[in-house]
Amino acid sequence: MQEVYLWRAITLENQLVILGVSVADAGGYYVQAVNEKNGENKTSPFIHLSVARASSPSDSAGPALVIRPHNSSVVSGSSEATLECVANARPLERLSVTWKRNGIKITSGISSFGRRLTITNPTSADVGMYFCEAKLRESTEEPARAKAFLSILEPPYFTAEPQNVILAEAEKDVDILCQAMAILATEAERNLIWDGTVLQTDCIDTLLLFKEHDSGFQRVPIPTLVWYKDSVPLSRLQNPRYKVLLSGGLRIHALRPQDAGIFQCFASNQAGEIHTYTYLDVTNIKPAFIQPPEDTTVTEGMTAVLTCEVSGAPRPAISWKKGEQILASGSVQIPRFVLLESGGLQITPVFLQDAGNYTCCAANSEGALNAFVMLTVWNRTSIVRPPEDSTVIKGTTATLHCEATHDPRISIRYLWKKDSAVINPSSSSRITVEKDGSLLISQTWSGDIGDYTCEVISSGGNDSRTARLEVIELPHSPQNLVATLNSSYSRSVMLSWVRPFDGNSPVLYYVVELSENNSPWKVHLSNLDPKMTGVTVSGLTPARTYQFRVCAVNQVGKGRYSTETSRLMLPEEPPSAPPKNIVASGRTNQSIMVQWQPPPESEHNGVLHGYILRYRLAGLPGEYQYKNITGAEINYCLVKDLIIWTQYEIQVASYNGAGLGAFSRPVTEYTLQGVPTAPPQNVQVEAVNSTTIQFFWNPPPQQFINGINQGYKLLAWPVDAPESVTVVTIAPDFHGVHSGCITNLKKFTAYYTSVLCFTTPGDGPRSPPQLLRTLEDKPGAVGHLSFTEILDTSLKVSWQEPVEKNGIITGYQISWEVYGRNESRLARALSNSTLEYKITGLASLTTYTIEVAAVTAQGSGWVTSSTISSGVPPELPGAPTNLVISNISPRSATLQFRPGYDGKTSISKWIVEGQVGVLGDEEEWVTLHEVENEPDAQMLEVPNLTPYTHYRFRMRQVNVVGSSPLSQPSRVIQTLQAPPDVAPGSVTVRTASETSLWLRWVPLPDTQYNGNPEAVGYRVRAWRLEPPSPALLKVIGDRLARECTLEELQEWTEYELQVQAFNAIGAGPWSEPVRGRTRESVPSAPPENVSAEAVSSTQILLTWAAVPESEQNGLILGYKILYKAKDLDSEPKSQTVRGNHSQSVLLSGLRKFVLYELQVLAFTRIGDGVPSSPAVTERTKDDAPGPPVKLVFPEVRLTSVRIVWQPPEEPNGVILGYQVAYRLASSSPNKFTTVEVGSTVRQFTATDLSPESAYIFRTSAKTRQGWGEPLEATVITTEKRELKVDILVNMLVEGKCVGFSLSCTQVMFHCKEYVWSLELAKSKQARQLTCGSIAERPAPPRQVMTPQGDVSSRSLVLTWVPGSDGSSPIRYFTVQVRELPHGDWQTYSSSISHEATSCIIESLNPFTSYKLRVKATNDIGDSDFSAETEAVTTLQDVPDEPPSSVLVTPHTTSSVLVQWQPPKVESLNGLLLGYRIYYRELDYDAGPGTESKNIQNPSALRAELTQLKKYKRYEVLMTAYNVIGESPTSTPVEVFVGEAAILGYVSKICAIYYWESDALNDTEKVKVLFLPETSVRLKNLTSHTQYLVCISAFNAAGDGPRSSPAQGRTHQAAPSAPSFLAFSEITCTTLNVSWGEPTAANGVLQGYRVVYEPLAPVQGVSKVVTVDIKGNWQRWLKVRDLTKGMTYLFRVQARTIAYGPELQANITAGPAEGSPGSPQEILVTKSASGLTLQWTEGDSGEKPTTGYIIEARPSDEGLWDMFVKDIPRSATSYTVGLDKLRQGVTYEFRVVAVNEFGYGEPSVPSVAVSAQTEAPFYEEWWFLLVMALSSLILILLVVFALVLHGQSKKYKSCNGGKTISNVEESVTLDNGGFTALELNSRHLNIKSTFSKKNGTRSPPRPSPGGLHYSDEDICNKYNGAVLTEGLGLNEKPLEVSESEVTDSDYEDELPKHSFVNHYMSDPTYYNSWKRQQKGVKQHPASYRYEECTASETEPYFQTVITTQSSGGVYTPTGQPAPGSRTPVTGFSSFV
Repeated sequence: MQEVYLWRAITLENQLVILGVSVADAGGYYVQAVNEKNGENKTSPFIHLSVARASSPSDSAGPALVIRPHNSSVVSGSSEATLECVANARPLERLSVTWKRNGIKITSGISSFGRRLTITNPTSADVGMYFCEAKLRESTEEPARAKAFLSILEPPYFTAEPQNVILAEAEKDVDILCQAMAILATEAERNLIWDGTVLQTDCIDTLLLFKEHDSGFQRVPIPTLVWYKDSVPLSRLQNPRYKVLLSGGLRIHALRPQDAGIFQCFASNQAGEIHTYTYLDVTNIKPAFIQPPEDTTVTEGMTAVLTCEVSGAPRPAISWKKGEQILASGSVQIPRFVLLESGGLQITPVFLQDAGNYTCCAANSEGALNAFVMLTVWNRTSIVRPPEDSTVIKGTTATLHCEATHDPRISIRYLWKKDSAVINPSSSSRITVEKDGSLLISQTWSGDIGDYTCEVISSGGNDSRTARLEVIELPHSPQNLVATLNSSYSRSVMLSWVRPFDGNSPVLYYVVELSENNSPWKVHLSNLDPKMTGVTVSGLTPARTYQFRVCAVNQVGKGRYSTETSRLMLPEEPPSAPPKNIVASGRTNQSIMVQWQPPPESEHNGVLHGYILRYRLAGLPGEYQYKNITGAEINYCLVKDLIIWTQYEIQVASYNGAGLGAFSRPVTEYTLQGVPTAPPQNVQVEAVNSTTIQFFWNPPPQQFINGINQGYKLLAWPVDAPESVTVVTIAPDFHGVHSGCITNLKKFTAYYTSVLCFTTPGDGPRSPPQLLRTLEDKPGAVGHLSFTEILDTSLKVSWQEPVEKNGIITGYQISWEVYGRNESRLARALSNSTLEYKITGLASLTTYTIEVAAVTAQGSGWVTSSTISSGVPPELPGAPTNLVISNISPRSATLQFRPGYDGKTSISKWIVEGQVGVLGDEEEWVTLHEVENEPDAQMLEVPNLTPYTHYRFRMRQVNVVGSSPLSQPSRVIQTLQAPPDVAPGSVTVRTASETSLWLRWVPLPDTQYNGNPEAVGYRVRAWRLEPPSPALLKVIGDRLARECTLEELQEWTEYELQVQAFNAIGAGPWSEPVRGRTRESVPSAPPENVSAEAVSSTQILLTWAAVPESEQNGLILGYKILYKAKDLDSEPKSQTVRGNHSQSVLLSGLRKFVLYELQVLAFTRIGDGVPSSPAVTERTKDDAPGPPVKLVFPEVRLTSVRIVWQPPEEPNGVILGYQVAYRLASSSPNKFTTVEVGSTVRQFTATDLSPESAYIFRTSAKTRQGWGEPLEATVITTEKRELKVDILVNMLVEGKCVGFSLSCTQVMFHCKEYVWSLELAKSKQARQLTCGSIAERPAPPRQVMTPQGDVSSRSLVLTWVPGSDGSSPIRYFTVQVRELPHGDWQTYSSSISHEATSCIIESLNPFTSYKLRVKATNDIGDSDFSAETEAVTTLQDVPDEPPSSVLVTPHTTSSVLVQWQPPKVESLNGLLLGYRIYYRELDYDAGPGTESKNIQNPSALRAELTQLKKYKRYEVLMTAYNVIGESPTSTPVEVFVGEAAILGYVSKICAIYYWESDALNDTEKVKVLFLPETSVRLKNLTSHTQYLVCISAFNAAGDGPRSSPAQGRTHQAAPSAPSFLAFSEITCTTLNVSWGEPTAANGVLQGYRVVYEPLAPVQGVSKVVTVDIKGNWQRWLKVRDLTKGMTYLFRVQARTIAYGPELQANITAGPAEGSPGSPQEILVTKSASGLTLQWTEGDSGEKPTTGYIIEARPSDEGLWDMFVKDIPRSATSYTVGLDKLRQGVTYEFRVVAVNEFGYGEPSVPSVAVSAQTEAPFYEEWWFLLVMALSSLILILLVVFALVLHGQSKKYKSCNGGKTISNVEESVTLDNGGFTALELNSRHLNIKSTFSKKNGTRSPPRPSPGGLHYSDEDICNKYNGAVLTEGLGLNEKPLEVSESEVTDSDYEDELPKHSFVNHYMSDPTYYNSWKRQQKGVKQHPASYRYEECTASETEPYFQTVITTQSSGGVYTPTGQPAPGSRTPVTGFSSFV
């Protein structure tokens, strides 16, 4: 039995352990449980043990512990404690198990072979660590060991207990003590044990931790305290005023009487339980309301409860009253009224009459208390319009009505529920509850399906109704759509799919759509049975790719399409249609250009590889010749090496990979015509007469004509002048022999003749030349007939051979006769060698006519005759006279004249000479016309004149002696205008642009204008050749124009152009046509029918149609798609589709749910065409959104967290809302609390969270496609963001802590980057573990850098190391970038993941320096930015732009000059190394052969391309390049090589440029000069102007350089009229006139002439006053002799070397209409210091009076003049100081009122007032008398001397001419703003006419013809203008002679008053001058009478004015000069 126990062991847990298992141990085992008290037992089922392989008994095995000892605790006082340790080994017999404690082996209490250690009656001394050790005796095996800790638990004990009775007052707080602790067995238990090591402490209350099974730390159980009140646990009472303190005690807040009772405190742990108690007694108090009664409102029929809670001790008795009636009390009970236990009153049910006031009465022994309450009873609330069951479409708005009635005194509230869950409208923006209770659900979806209950909640009752809402939607897309090729029919596809969800509405039918070659989707099958799940799609096109999609349709509409099938390619087939629009045109005489368009795209049946062209002779059965065009994009072919002018039959077919398609219908075309290759046959010629040759010939053989016979050319050329070929064109005659003649040949001349045939391309070969002479004819006149040896009876006649012999001269015929007597005629025949003959037998002094003629075989020729008198030698003739011109036409004029002396012989020739264009005495005369053999002519027709040209003629007459003198020139004539005779020359055309041609010509010279140059211009016309079009006409009005650009032509089109000149009469001939072609251009229209369709959230399918053919403007090379996000500030992107066959593209990689603007353009080799407009807009489909960004927790509390986020950067749709999900970090990963908020919400506060806990938050956004990716973050709920001890424990359990240190008051745990502290307080309160630092903003990232290896041209990588997070997790990073050197910081991204340590920075500029910085953000805020990175420079990239403004011009005849501007600096993207120029010859029949030239100088702006072919067009492009590569190419520029601009000044045509030296841009003109002219006269220049002139040569290629400018000035001329004429200060008798400078001075202005006269006679007399003003600065004049109301004509002229044209204007003297009337009651008073003038206001006129002026009339002048101006309106008086007046002069004054209309009627003059002050002695009468007598004697002597001196002086020097005096002038401004004139040292010259008799002077008397005088006593040294005044009567004035006056005439002072004044004041003289009697004899002559007065030192100046008033003329008086205000600027004479 003992052995059995060795091999078996039963553990303390009743487990059976079998040690050393063997085969014998196999079998069934059971266990039996026995009740030792009653003997009952239970047996378990058998457990079968099978042993698979038993170890050999001889095998040994080391000891191993099977059952290890466990830590154990026993309650103090227990009988025993048992530890168990079961071990196994082989052999088991040698196994030994021992126990140890403190290293000492235990021997007592060991049982079961050492497997159990039993400690009886354990005490604290037995507490400790026990070790079990198992080993094999006599073995070296390592023993097996284990340990266990034995501890003893003591029952708790109270350390603080309450008193047995506690007495407390009501409303006070009371604390009931109760504290318990466990008993520590010994002092050793105050140690902290770690892994068996006891750490000694000195603290009494050290926290004991122990480690159990290495699973973590646990705390020693402390007693649990539980409170009871009156045997009821406090937890069940749930009284908020009861609070258990941390120390275990109980605190009762605001003690109440009901709190009285027994309170028990129980303390328990595993060792036992103890308790204590106390009685709490509350003292008595009088009744008091706990809750005062409140007014109550209830609904009728409900239960009303009137509260009345009263406190008091003892408990008060409560009763209720209504009025005086007691309703309820302890003794009274009325039905429906119940007194509640709480003291309230319950009324059930409530009636309306129960409303009113109720009284609650409470009383106890301490007192009584009453309270009043009002009960209000309302009508009941009910629903009258309940919600109804409804069905809505998904996405629409559902409305559920819920209208209720209620008591008007109350408000109601609607509460909606869905499936019993309350609907919160604020939680979703889709749900709205209207004021009437209706529930509106917008954007309904399937989640809205359910039962909706409307509850109406109000104080007047509640009501509810329920309805069902169904949401139907579009059916879902069919699933698993599969497309497979149909093996039986190649043009069909089989489709199959799975039925989709029907959207809660049955499917009506299916729709199948297909996309062919990425084209837009189109419906192919539109109504498939809803039961079908498959269909065969037929009617497809071979070799095309197809995609299919299917959608279902229900009553809502068409559902979403299924996923597109994969693209299927149908097998290729040969093209099923031929190419279309085959066009053939002969290109040359041996080639035909064939053009075509591809077959319709639907007929390609594959990818076209090329075309086969076949051709053969038309109409013949010959074999075809084939050409293979191997490019599908080539749609033309030049068929060469054909037969000239032969018709061909041509066909074209296309082919693809499957074979050759059908050939097109044949087209026929001829090759172009050639020139004939054979001459006409059988040519015969004969001379018909002396000027005509006749030809006969047969046509060439037809096969050698090589085209259409256009006719024949007859050729004849003199033998001695082969270059002078006469050509006559003969139309073809297809019947018989051809014949033709050449006429107007030279007589009797040898000619070579020939005939040729010609076609349109040109002339054929000539027939062999045949020599022929024209026939003889009569000869011409002999030359130079002359006479010599003239005697009385004989003379010798000499002549020369005829110039035109017209044959062989056989002799001469000479005859003579007496002039006028034919019967006396004698003749002699002379030999052909005789050139002189002596005639004898003449009668003396007789006139003979002598004739000489040459003779040929055809007879006598033209006779030359002359007359001569015998014995009288002929003389030179006299000049013709009396030249008269008539019948002037554009090209001729008739010249009539009187012949001059004939020189005693007949006139043989009349010579007309003329000056052409430029006329003058020094200009050249040229011979215009000569007429011979008309000796008696008196009228000649001068032909061949130039139209519109000035001519002046003169004549000479010639006889045998010679030429006469020249006649006097005729008058100047101008021929009439005529249209130009010639067309502009050298017309050339060049391509200017895609829509324009540049036409140049040489303009007509001036001599060919034939009209007014101002009307000369040019017309240019152009027309399209194929197809023909109406001509375009452009008119250029500039006669000097040399070029024009024809705009708005069609691109890439050939035109013919002509130019003609025109003038005012008509147009000249058109020039020869020239041809030019516009350049290939960009397409002028966009592709048509542009459409876009979004196929997914990132793809849009764009389709279009081709550009209209007429707008393509060249070969379309492809298309460009321009697209950009419309609502985002994004850069436009582009995608290129090469080739012109693809007309759709699938744009991929787009942003989701973004509206894109898309445009398509076509491009040619020239560039991009017009983008389609307006842009097509399409939005990509929506998708699930991206995560929200910038998630932070700005507010964290113990139980709540506020989370803030920003919308996703990629919304991918319309954000419908956000979802916030959160869970405890320690809870299940899938157990989230989820809250949905509206789309406008950006924050959420999560409440009711567990304090001091870690939470994981997720936020995600939602679109129509569902919820997007969430953004996750962790946050800890805490008040101060401090980590508590339980969190630390969790971290310890998870193994995140690496160690700790311990002291008496602190335990430090180092957990990752956090440092936590455990504060060990000495109090017995709970401990907590807090974070060592409070959360703050994070530290900036550090080690921010940009690895150079990650830098590219447009991106780089930024790396960083995060800084301290500030004890709050980092949520995201922000990166900023700054472009150096002056850029601002720009935020690149502010939502970089908090886990990121690097970021790729894109969209940078190449070769640009940047700096970067980073900042971090946590819940507290942003960190500072990190330190900036070092400057980093992106790598270079190819330049973005080509050179700009590329200009190519011809330089030489084989080179061009290329000029350009560099690309923008910001587009270089690196260091510019240079440029490349690409150029090629433009030959559209040949392939391009591009050459290039490198310019390795980046600063170069020009280069020359040399060795180019002459007369070829070249295309030039440019690129810029750097080390990376080349930029895009510039726009192609075309240039014509072969012409070059002139490099020097020598050319056949020169341009003379001339301009005014100070106005180049406005005045430059050009004149064309044709060499060999070397001089030119420039006309129509501005006079007296400096001009600069330079010369340049030019040709069609451009202008040559200009010569250096030469200077010259034109002469002076008369100026233009003054620029304006104005009048001011117009009164009744005076005005101011002013004028402006002439606009064209044309010289130095010397002065002005002012002439004025009345328009009607004044008192029967008309006068004209002329005033000459010297100098240019004074341009005004004061006139003071006007007549009231009279209208005057003023004329003003300026003068340089002569007077210019007049400027004239009329003006009427005042008063003006509407002006004021005259002031009244004029009164003058005199004082010692001045004169005071007073008046009263008169009529103000039509406008209010604005002021006054005062006019004065001094007695020494006699005329009114303005004296004072600008007197205020309010003034009625004015004072003038006597110092302002001239002493001794009497003044009259009058006042004039002024208003807006002008000066009014003057007042009546005042009385005359003297300005005389008290005179000194020398002014007494006696002194004056003495002085007067003395002065009289002196004056008489002086006058006598002056008269004698003046007479001799004048007759010597005054012999005609005008008097001109020098004037010195100064101008001051009058108060009125008009320039007044102060006269200083001035001479006035006044012309007048007096009678002269015996050389003495007579008093002035008028003559009938006119009167001129010069009165010098009023003109000397006047400080005014030089004035010359001419007066005229109505009769014609006499011619007068004027003498000149010098300054010496005025040197002596003359008497103050001259005799002129005497006569003026004498009425008898005045009357005698006024009207002279008829018959008075006029004096034969007149002379100027001149007299001067006043000295230079005279202190006043004077004036002279002429008037017509009775009483004489005003006489001159003086006026003080200094400060004078009286302007004296003009004067008048009298009549």
